[in-house]
Amino acid sequence: QVQLVESGGGLVRAGGSLRVSCVASGRTLSRSAMGWFRQAPGREREFVAASSTSGLRTMYADSVKGRFTISRDNAKNTVFLQMDSLKPEDTAAYYCAAQGRYYSSSYTTPSEREYDYWGQGTQVTVSS
Repeated sequence: QVQLVESGGGLVRAGGSLRVSCVASGRTLSRSAMGWFRQAPGREREFVAASSTSGLRTMYADSVKGRFTISRDNAKNTVFLQMDSLKPEDTAAYYCAAQGRYYSSSYTTPSEREYDYWGQGTQVTVSS
């Protein structure tokens, strides 16, 4: 059974940085495109960033482009989301997700419907 476990969330002041991590077990992440999503209270879950299996192709939501960076260490079955220049509107629970099907080393997608496995989330709170 595939399990994704996020960590690294916390409380940070606006302008600060955090790095959240997602460790997988039960599946080799080198065969999975990965994504990060977030959900703020009272709002729907939204796409944040995604990475192809190789890590060479990435995608970002416009709201985080230039501030957030997704990366992966396939040898450690871990995906990261580096968040810089954080804003209060970045406050949310952050979820990592993995695709169950392998398409190609360059495939990635912002659609949450295409992800099969989800973590439990880690809370990020940005104070003003």
